[in-house]
Amino acid sequence: MNSDILKQGVDRAPHRSLMKALGLTDREIEKPFVGVVNSFTEMVPGHMHLRQIADAVKAGIRENGGTPFEFSTVAVCDGLAMGHQGMHFSLASRELIADSIEVMTRAHQLDALVLIPSCDKVVPGMMMAAMRLNIPAIVVSGGPMLPGRYEGKSLTLNSAFEGVGQVVAGKKDENWLHNIEAKACPTAGSCAGMFTANSMNCLTEALGLALPGNGTIPAVYSERIILAKETGYQVMELFRKDIRPRDIVTETALKNGVALDMALGCSTNTILHLPAIANEGDIPWELRKVNEVSSKTPQICKLSPAGDYVLADLHEAGGVSAVLKQLLDNDYFDGNPLTVSGVSQAERLQEAQVLNSQVIHPMGTPYSSQGGLKVLFGNLAPEGAVIKQGALADQSMVFEGTAQVFDGEVAAADAIRSLKIKEGDVVVIRYEGPKGGPGMREMLGPTSTLAGMGLDATVALITDGRFSGASRGLSIGHVSPEAALGGEIALLQTGDKIRIDLKEGTLDWVASNEERKSRREKYEQNQVQLENLNPELRAGYLGRYSQFVQSASRGAAFRKIK
Repeated sequence: MNSDILKQGVDRAPHRSLMKALGLTDREIEKPFVGVVNSFTEMVPGHMHLRQIADAVKAGIRENGGTPFEFSTVAVCDGLAMGHQGMHFSLASRELIADSIEVMTRAHQLDALVLIPSCDKVVPGMMMAAMRLNIPAIVVSGGPMLPGRYEGKSLTLNSAFEGVGQVVAGKKDENWLHNIEAKACPTAGSCAGMFTANSMNCLTEALGLALPGNGTIPAVYSERIILAKETGYQVMELFRKDIRPRDIVTETALKNGVALDMALGCSTNTILHLPAIANEGDIPWELRKVNEVSSKTPQICKLSPAGDYVLADLHEAGGVSAVLKQLLDNDYFDGNPLTVSGVSQAERLQEAQVLNSQVIHPMGTPYSSQGGLKVLFGNLAPEGAVIKQGALADQSMVFEGTAQVFDGEVAAADAIRSLKIKEGDVVVIRYEGPKGGPGMREMLGPTSTLAGMGLDATVALITDGRFSGASRGLSIGHVSPEAALGGEIALLQTGDKIRIDLKEGTLDWVASNEERKSRREKYEQNQVQLENLNPELRAGYLGRYSQFVQSASRGAAFRKIK
């Protein structure tokens, strides 16, 4: 055991003394030490109930012969951080989460880990830590929120964001919006739709790092507590069999994750997190692999914000296992990779079945013959840009519009709320990438306002930042290289023509080579200095973050020091 170095031998008497100060018995000290990483916080509704989940995990560990040690990590609520300076810290917190888990695990020589995330960056941050440390590890999340209800309709957090746009457009009044805000988020848990947190929690099942049900059992169900106990019990089985994260998450498993992603129509943020997880496991990964899987994988679920169903509906319809069984039976999913259940995906999915074909469509009648996400390439995004095509009515559209260029989200949001954006425009928001932001802010405010105003199908938005999983419409993010690295998006001016061709998968600035060359020369003469972009954010953690973070095309992961 790793922990033997802390507790065996005469010279470790001081260490054992400290353990006994914690109230540990000799019997407990002799057992394997299991870290229980609880991201509980009183600021995040997705995490407010995690003390109960952690207690259940610890009960399972003790039942199967381990000694649990609970510790915490940071957790940012993307909804609360949205639309202001706080959003610079959201994606950046992912690396901090992975680092903090590494520090606690290595400093205290833990033998195994149970990881308890819930919200957006905590899930991938914990999986990155698992891959980096490569000791037996398993994930159990807090589970999704139940939807709210108002005027006979299901509500999610996105209902409130889009409600702002309806008020701005004069379609609804503020009293109506007040009722929406009171009903949209009725329980603990990660926000009820297929937003980033729930997307990543579903992907833990496809990657094999969590037990079945982790992605969909609602936060407030007692079934979630049972899952937590079983997870604590199972981590001890992983320890005894020496099954580690890198035995489970392979290149094949990552492709399985993408296949589920496409079938569900997940958040565009998954295309940041999967490469970052691969990076920690030293697994080769390129964005073009996403399109390879997407082009042949049907989308068989359409959950909020793309449709009316929520995660609770998916759970009642058979959960992630039912979707994976559909994919497996039709050769879109590889059943060979190992899972934390100790068996292969194929063995684990034997009994899974679809219980509601309205929520999980048959393969013969998918919502779309292609997956929910697509990576676009072109002269504006030679390294790629991402769109949630599953949230569009026309997935083969060609959109050519006039650029309205803004250096940062705030100016763009002000223009949208001031009704300065019209049909046929392409809102360009730049200097919001991983380095330029810094931190690659989400753009849920602008996209939701456009949707609430009824412009989400007739106005495009492109950015080197990113979008919330709640975003929909012609929203293209992760444009790489970003403006701060001299990407073509930095050369655009208001009035330029932008062409989006979804069928061909291209994103282009319609300009002659001579014009592009001339703009490049002017840019290099007057290049924006990185330290002048939001200088007030570059003194602390974000300053260090911007020095090490890589392009969005590489998952905005830190470059490794060789």
